[in-house]
Formats: sequence, structure tokens, C-alpha cells
Amino acid sequence: MKKNPPPAIPYRYRPVQFYLLVFLFTWLFWVAAARTKESALAMGLMFLGLLVPPAVAVVFVLTSRSGALRRDFKRKLAGFARLKLWTLPVAAAGFGLIVAVSILLSVPFGGSLAQFAFAEGFSFSIRGSSALLTILLASVIEELGWRGYGEDAIASRCNWFCESLWFGGIWALWHLPLFCIPGTYHAGLAALGTGYVLNFLISVLPLGFLTTWVYVKNGRSMLASILFHLFVNFFQEKIAMTPETKCIETAVIAVAAAVVVLTNRDLFFEQRHVGDLLGELGPKGQAVPRS
Repeated sequence: MKKNPPPAIPYRYRPVQFYLLVFLFTWLFWVAAARTKESALAMGLMFLGLLVPPAVAVVFVLTSRSGALRRDFKRKLAGFARLKLWTLPVAAAGFGLIVAVSILLSVPFGGSLAQFAFAEGFSFSIRGSSALLTILLASVIEELGWRGYGEDAIASRCNWFCESLWFGGIWALWHLPLFCIPGTYHAGLAALGTGYVLNFLISVLPLGFLTTWVYVKNGRSMLASILFHLFVNFFQEKIAMTPETKCIETAVIAVAAAVVVLTNRDLFFEQRHVGDLLGELGPKGQAVPRS
């Protein structure tokens, strides 16, 4: 009598282990950077902390013994077939509109229309480093970690709405040591007052929904997320918004996120991917043939 093969089991993500390692090593490097007075050493420690999320993601992928996970990582990074190119200019224009509305809303509270101008420089320089280079590196490196493994690890167990909430909170907390490192944008906010620190942490939550939309709409593409992250970081730095206007901007981002969720309810609330994000199982629970 022929025995039926055992049921296929899809790869099981390990979100708790992933984020514990990311926080442990990132914070170790960044706390050390905050305590050192040597500029070159501080910059090196900052960079090592930034490298932790992608490094942990790559280790988890390579040691997973899952061909599906490794193929998925490569596709998300270099695959262009699933990209919906129209979403990128829409997302960019949408964020530009958020900035414009925020500046206009600030005018009745004493804000100036001069905020529409490009800033002459950047608001920070980490121990003499190039702020532009820091922005570019941060956008690319972070996305390799978050979208390479971290966000999917949460989404494998819940819908994308809940994932966005969880990840937004985690992402905000991950930044905390940066408020103690002299020269960072975050340290500049801390110098202005606790309210500005809280505004930054809160703003990360609705921004996470916009990033999720770009990511999932483009077939879970890291490339799409990198491009959007680059645009947001650059726009936040080069448009001469005041810290007070950025507090208004947080509310505008929240409204924009609500609109995106309400107009993309299936994307954010579907449960079809839960437990099988990589699509390893067919409709009857059998393993999907791989070419």
C-alpha cells in the first residue's frame, strides 16, 4: 500500500529571535557611539549599528535551509517583473503633497511660506560625516533588513494592517539610542525638547503604513521600498520645514495613511498569505512544484 507523503510545511519565520538580535547588537554599537569622544570611532560604531538589520536578515535567510526563502530574497532585491512602476511616482507625489499641506497648515500658527524653499544644507552631520551620504546609506541598508526579513517575519502571522502597527512601533523604538548621539538629526530633536522626540516616534507609525503599501503593492519589492525611503528621507531634509511644522506633518501623514488603508482594504486586511507568505503550499496544502 502506497503511503501518502507527509504534508508540506512552509518555512516558519522567527520574528522574536530576529528583532531581539537586531536590537541587542544595534543598541550595543550605538550606545558605545554615544559614549565615545573619538569622531572616527563614533562614526564607525554608528555604521556598524546600521548594518545589523541587513546582516541579521542575510544570516537568517542563508541559514534557513529554505530554498523558497532564498529565492524570495533574491527576487525582492533584483526582480523587476512584479514592480508596478506607477506606484512610485504616485507615492512620491503623495508625500510631496503631505509636505505642502503641512506647510500651508502651519501658516495660521506663525509658519512661513518660505518653508517651501530648499534648505541650503542638511540639519545634521554625524561627527563630520556627509549628511547626504548618511541619508542614502541609511535608506538602502535599513530596507535590506526590514524588508529583507523583518517585515515579512511579522506579516507571516497576521494581516498587513496589524503588521504595520507592530513594525511601526518596533521601528520607532529601534531609533532610541540615536537621540543620545551628538550630531544626529535625532539628537537635534532631543535638544529642542521631549515633545519633538515624541513627535518623531509617533510619526513613524503612520509612515509605516505608507511604506507597507509601496512594498506590498509592488509584490513585496525591496527595490520599491528603498526608492520610497530615499525620497522620504531626502525630502524631509531638503525642504526647509521647521520642527513645529513637522509636528503638523505627523497629523497629515496619519490622515494620508488612513486614506491609503481605507482605499486598499483587501491589501491590508486579507489573511490569505498568513502562514504561507512565500506561497509554498497549493490550495490543497500540497507543496507547489518549483521549476
